Amino acid sequence: MRTIWKGAISFGLINIPIRLSAATSKNNISFRLLHEKCKNPVNLQRYCQVCDREVGPDELVKGYEYEKNSFVILREEDFDNIPVKSTKTIDIIDFVKLEEIDPIYYIKTYYLSPIEGGEKPYLLLKKAMEKTGRVAISKITIRNKESLAVIRAMDKTLALETMYFADEIRAVEEPNLPVLEEKIQISAREEELAIEIIRNLTAEFRPEKYTDDYREELMKIIRERIEGEEVEIPEMIPTDNKVLDLMERLRASVEASEKKARAAREKEKIG
Repeated sequence: MRTIWKGAISFGLINIPIRLSAATSKNNISFRLLHEKCKNPVNLQRYCQVCDREVGPDELVKGYEYEKNSFVILREEDFDNIPVKSTKTIDIIDFVKLEEIDPIYYIKTYYLSPIEGGEKPYLLLKKAMEKTGRVAISKITIRNKESLAVIRAMDKTLALETMYFADEIRAVEEPNLPVLEEKIQISAREEELAIEIIRNLTAEFRPEKYTDDYREELMKIIRERIEGEEVEIPEMIPTDNKVLDLMERLRASVEASEKKARAAREKEKIG
């Protein structure tokens, strides 16, 4: 895996040299923009309206707009000389329980691998975190952006999740749940049926069973077009517009979830 970042984890007075690599990749289907008339790719240009010409990559600088059309220019050396430890060191700040962290904070997952000479303290940190059931809160700077991060033991390695800072999380504005709970009455039976649906659909988390159906169908269309076949678009099943009250929908959902649970159990037995 390609190394994205090199540095060290600072753990008390111990420095653990590590390398960082991406743990995930998004299997997106890429498209090129074509000119419809001639079917050739279109180039996206960086154009300066003042100079009335295309601008090359070597002519670009980063500017911070502090007022309308007023910029402060920052060059690469400015970013390199920022006096922040997290550019080269992942400094562990606190150890916390993983369940205390709301998933809204997570951004992206990376693998942490020890560099030669750092294997023993790396393994020591991993084992100590597993024994205590704790994860490490830290900070790291990647590509000129400092992020909060959590380090956790994952299978045979340490993983790092970049996180948003608290001031980057937007406050909940809608729906206003306290007001809703004052206005709307939920009966005990409605709540029982909702809980029953959840129980019927509760299963062990197996990520491999969830697939990207949209991507599969899109690739099917692409393959058919390549092979010169007519693409058949199946008719959508019409939805039942019959008005049902919430209790009827809950009862129907319980029955459907029971059937789904039975089918899943039968599939497991066969498999």
